[in-house]
Amino acid sequence: MPKRVDYYSTLGVSRSASQDEIKRAYRRLAKEYHPDRNPDNPDAEEKFKEVQQAYQTLSDPEKRAQYDQFGEAGVGTWRTNPRGQKVYQWGGHSSVNMEDLEDLMSAFGGGQRASIFDEMFGAGRQRRAPRAAPQRGVDAEHRITLKFEQAIHGCTVAIQLADRQGGKTERLDVKIPPGVEEGQKIRVRGRGQPGTNGAPPGDLLLVCSIDPHQYFTRRGADIYLKAPVSVFEAVLGAKIEVPSLDGPATVTVPAGTPSGTKLRLKGRGVTTGDRSTRGDQYVTIEIVPPKDISSDTRRDFERLRDCDKSNPRSSCGWKMA
Repeated sequence: MPKRVDYYSTLGVSRSASQDEIKRAYRRLAKEYHPDRNPDNPDAEEKFKEVQQAYQTLSDPEKRAQYDQFGEAGVGTWRTNPRGQKVYQWGGHSSVNMEDLEDLMSAFGGGQRASIFDEMFGAGRQRRAPRAAPQRGVDAEHRITLKFEQAIHGCTVAIQLADRQGGKTERLDVKIPPGVEEGQKIRVRGRGQPGTNGAPPGDLLLVCSIDPHQYFTRRGADIYLKAPVSVFEAVLGAKIEVPSLDGPATVTVPAGTPSGTKLRLKGRGVTTGDRSTRGDQYVTIEIVPPKDISSDTRRDFERLRDCDKSNPRSSCGWKMA
């Protein structure tokens, strides 16, 4: 006759042990009796299996409640034996077939005691189909396209969604926070697919696609702008007006500024997610020489060239053959 196993004693915990205590006990014992650490000890392998079986039951709140009420028989499984009979097996050895179980329940006259067997074995009886477990609804994705300014400053967009009950569409106004990026997902809770058997619905995920701007580009929280300047503005220095996310701004171009220089407008970038800080705007200088010049202007430039004895390539370290 197979021995009766106490899962709590197997793990060395009390019947009131918490899930954390059960987990710690299992990890300790599984490590101690693991076959890899006891290759020549069959007793350790058997003990390892007992620890596994005890943990599988006690780590599951529903199985643990069944075990506490009915013992090993309350956490068995339905199987088909080699003769094609449906049997309920528990504890690794004990089992009862469907016909014997029905006869046993009949002996109780269908009263209160028989209801206990319904609770224990009802999952295997064909008279009562098991109720599917509640399952949360699936998340749904919906792509939206935002203008550059909408993504930077935030906005409210109207979404047309198919009614989850079918037939009609519904309008959903969603607030988009400032500073969203390309591909970012905005979660609208509870507006996805419905759940089953009383479970909550999934969420709606709005995937943001952002149109490019005519002259602004974005890198993280910073904004970049190319600013053409004349040769004279670059050589002599100047104050130029440029656009920013907050309206026109004045940038000082120092005298002798080379092309490609980045001038910073602090705090004129994108608002971060927590709205506590902002990025910066960088103005990249591009020197644009005049295209159409008169002969007199050309002679003036030639005189300036002749007066300039500097060589901007002298510091390049080029080795010319």
